[in-house]
Amino acid sequence: MRVESKKETTYTYKVEDSASRMDDILDVNDNDYEDNKNDIPSRNKLTYKNGYYVNVTALFIDIVDSSKLTDGNRRPTLAKMYRAFLSECVAIMNSWEMCKEINISGDCVWGVFETPKKSDVDDVISVAAQLNSMIKILNYKLQKKKYDTISVGIGIDDGRALMVKAGYSGSGINEIVWMGDVVNTACHLANKAGRGIRNRIIVTEQIYSNLNDEHKGMLSSYTDGTTTRYEGNIIRTSMENWYKENCK
Repeated sequence: MRVESKKETTYTYKVEDSASRMDDILDVNDNDYEDNKNDIPSRNKLTYKNGYYVNVTALFIDIVDSSKLTDGNRRPTLAKMYRAFLSECVAIMNSWEMCKEINISGDCVWGVFETPKKSDVDDVISVAAQLNSMIKILNYKLQKKKYDTISVGIGIDDGRALMVKAGYSGSGINEIVWMGDVVNTACHLANKAGRGIRNRIIVTEQIYSNLNDEHKGMLSSYTDGTTTRYEGNIIRTSMENWYKENCK
């Protein structure tokens, strides 16, 4: 799971040092970016000058129209709503060993999953189902407090990404950055899911093609411009049963 970095040192900025660091970074040989295939490397293998290409599955979940929540809610209320949402999204993703990175960006939580086998992609759909069912439980809790309820969008894609470490060496400030269409597309789909007529979960054709027949049967296709997408409102049955028994 990604941990936020904080400023740890006092530093006087010098343009000469900055220019030198730029050269150090830009002069790195392209061959230092290795192909790691389906295995996500540990963070300690990353330096400020290397990187790894890896095949991953990315899942994004965000709150629909989150800006509208500020209209009728006090800031402490919003803070509690966001914390409840974010904590349980992280808890669900973190419970899967295949989830190697978890990031929080505003009202969005996204994970990077190691999926070398087709069955692993089915497991990511199971993660989405858990998240979807968790929101129903959260909304019950929010209603009991007379808070606004929330709706979400979930986007999933599979593909090749470049994993790099970014920041300033020695500052204590750094992040793992995932670059590539797989991350961008999953984010884009999450921003469309749950809006208008779209279902809460949207996946790419690449994801759909790797799913088992059961999961394929839970999704329906639609056309986004010239691109085929698949959508559904898949749930986790055990969590839905818990909801029926405990959220009355």
